[in-house]
Order: sequence, then C-alpha cells, then structure tokens
Amino acid sequence: MTPLVWLIILIGISLLFDFLNGFHDSANVVATMISSRAMSAKAALTLAAVANLIGPFLFGVAVANTIGHEVTAPESITIYVVIAALLSASIWNLVTWFFGIPASSSHGLIGGILGAVIVSSGFKVVKMAGLWKIIIALFASPIIGFTVGWLVMLITKRLLKNASPKADTGLKYGQIPTAIALALSHGTNDAQKTMGVITMGLVVLGYQKEFVVPYWVILISATAIGAGTALGGWRIIQTLGGKFYKIRPIHSFTSQLASALVILTSSFLGGPVSTTQVVSMSIMGAGAGDKISKVRWTVLKDIFYAWFLTIPITAILSAILYFIILFISKL
Repeated sequence: MTPLVWLIILIGISLLFDFLNGFHDSANVVATMISSRAMSAKAALTLAAVANLIGPFLFGVAVANTIGHEVTAPESITIYVVIAALLSASIWNLVTWFFGIPASSSHGLIGGILGAVIVSSGFKVVKMAGLWKIIIALFASPIIGFTVGWLVMLITKRLLKNASPKADTGLKYGQIPTAIALALSHGTNDAQKTMGVITMGLVVLGYQKEFVVPYWVILISATAIGAGTALGGWRIIQTLGGKFYKIRPIHSFTSQLASALVILTSSFLGGPVSTTQVVSMSIMGAGAGDKISKVRWTVLKDIFYAWFLTIPITAILSAILYFIILFISKL
C-alpha cells in the first residue's frame, strides 16, 4: 500500500480511538454533576463536549510531544506499530466500557505502543527516562487525585461550617465552572495522545521531517474527542456517579475542582495522566474527606484490577495485532 493509503488508515483509526476515548471518559466530567442533580444529562454532556473540543487549543501540546518522541527511539516507530497500538487501545476501551469499568485509555495506548515496539525492535529501543516519566505520571496521579480531593473537601467543609442549607444551591451552580475546568483539562490531556500518534505517522510516512503537531491534527483530534463525549458512556457514568457513595453537590464540586487541578498541572508538565484514574480517586477522596464510612471501598477492587492489567493486556494484544498487520501488508 502507498504512504497515502496508510495515512488515511492511520487517521481513521486514530479518530476512532479518540472518539472512543471521549465516549469512554465522558463520565469523568458529567457523572457527579448528573448524580448531584446540578444539571440534566443532556446539558452536562453538551457542556463537556464543547469544553473538550476547546481544551487542546488553549493549553498547548506538551503531552503530545511526550507521547510522540519520549517513549521509544524514533527509528522503532513504524506505521505498523502505530496502528497496532491504536487498535489494541480501542479494543480495550470497548471491553472496559461494556463492563462499566473506568479503565485508562492512556494506559491502553502506552501499553499498545510498548507491545508493538518490543516485538518489532526489542527492548533496547525503549527510552527508559521517558517511560519512567509516563509511569510516574500515570501511577502517582491517582494518589495525588485522592489526596487533593480529600483536602479540597476538608477545606470546603470548614469554609461552609456555619452555612445555611442554601449553600447546596451555591454548590450546584459552582459545579458549572469546575465542570468546565475539568472538561478543558480532559480535552487538553487526552486529545493530545491522538495528536501525538497521528504526528508520529506523518513523520514515519515521510510527510513531515520533524515531530511538530500540525494545526489540522489538533482540530480533528479535538473534534473527535468532543463528539465521543457528547454521546456519553452511560455504563461508566453509572459507576462513577452512584456506586462509590451517594453524591451530593459538595462532593461533585470538590471532586471536579480537585481533578481539574491535578490534570491541568500534569498537562502543562507534559505528563499523560489517566483522567479516569484521577477523577475516580478524587471522587473517593472527596467522600473520605466527608466521612470515611460512607465510601463503598469494595467498588475499587474491579477498578484496580483494570488499572493494573491494562498495560500488560494491551501490550500483548498490540504485539499480536502487529504481526497480523505486517502479514496483511505483504499480501
């Protein structure tokens, strides 16, 4: 196949992954708002979709650069590697969505890249410094999310200690700016992963000499994740919005604020965090900051399984897909 055909295939699969990412992760932004009755489902999803679309244009492409050239040696990235990684992550997104498990699209993509690269070029091409940067960001961010959620809840409760019941009304309206901030941060961090992968393809296919994310790539990636968010992954919305504990406006407000702070900070630093992990643990942290006994801690079991299994499963799946794609390309 010609480079143009491969590019068309790459863009199509990339946008599918990005769409599924938005669909899968829409719960991150809207679940608590819907559960606390701050907004209708339609209004919440529309707000999240628009903010997801705008996010990448406001906060730069540091994460795309990390994905693009800090994980593996440039010579190890081929079009077969990129497509295998995207397909692997997309399949995992669909599986975890079906079972209502808020797993990480970021982990899936990183696992996919590593699996395909290792079977094609060996371990020697993996850049350990860049990989450690990603691993630290991915695994430290949930702990930070929980801690920040807990702290924000404690501070908010202290500030509202003598407030009247009308404070709930203020917290409901307060969720609108925090939800916008969270959606902007989600679009900023997650859409950039697709931008990085498409730009990888442009370089390996010879359409660009250097890894520089074009404006049109930012546009189509942001549009795809926004469209996916608009449709909403209801199975995961139900998990985040109700299975942890009964969410009230104060929980939604504090968890959204905490999540946005963590994700935006990581995006500026170029760390591709899992927004799903950050939001999940921020919700848990906010609940614990209110009252530890109210949180259904057993719900975390399935989520932790998914978090720890995502990278190895997507790596293995990507390695298999790599050989299948390589075989098909020779027909």
